[in-house]
Amino acid sequence: MFPFLLLFTSKEKYYPQFFFLARVWAKIILYGMGFYPIVKKLETPQKGKSYMFVANHTSMTDIMLMLSIVKNPFVFVGKKELAKFPMFGFFYKRTCILVDRGNVKSRQEVFQQAQRRLNQGVSICIFPEGGVPDDESVLLDTFKDGAFRLAIDHQIPIVPLVFFDNKKRFSYTFFSGSVGKMRAKILPFFSTENLDQSHKRVLKEKVRAAIYTELEQKETSA
Repeated sequence: MFPFLLLFTSKEKYYPQFFFLARVWAKIILYGMGFYPIVKKLETPQKGKSYMFVANHTSMTDIMLMLSIVKNPFVFVGKKELAKFPMFGFFYKRTCILVDRGNVKSRQEVFQQAQRRLNQGVSICIFPEGGVPDDESVLLDTFKDGAFRLAIDHQIPIVPLVFFDNKKRFSYTFFSGSVGKMRAKILPFFSTENLDQSHKRVLKEKVRAAIYTELEQKETSA
């Protein structure tokens, strides 16, 4: 797929074609590793509309599962450090919005890049925990502000997703995991219409509570 990836990452206008290939790649990886995505949708994103997709983050397979189940083209906002990885970093820099969390100017540039991509009809995806919790026992870490600030600034709905099985299937603890189902759930959307930054904290906690409740119910029933 390298020649096509190289072509479709050469210009931003080709991003929908790159996104299609990325979804094919994600499904090949998941099914090839013995994982079977199953998604339940309580609300469905509309074609041609931009959203802020957010989900809990527990595994390296979160990226592939997100690509596999979301059809609306979206751009990941991710850590600048990941651009250092050979090959992956090359395409990562060309297709994602990179943020250096220790640099205020970098965070400001993220908003400008997000605005440009939203104007192109592309959605944004952020894992609001900012990374995988250091403590494996943590069900859901605290959320950072970035996704909610962006969603309010650009008046786009927030789409919460819950990944139930990714940690169990393929965690960051090596020599653990198993093949099987990877269940995901798209929760009802949160509107940002007529909200301003004074509502950011409440909105963030509502979205986190919705995801946490789903995860807690799953843990209780397990």
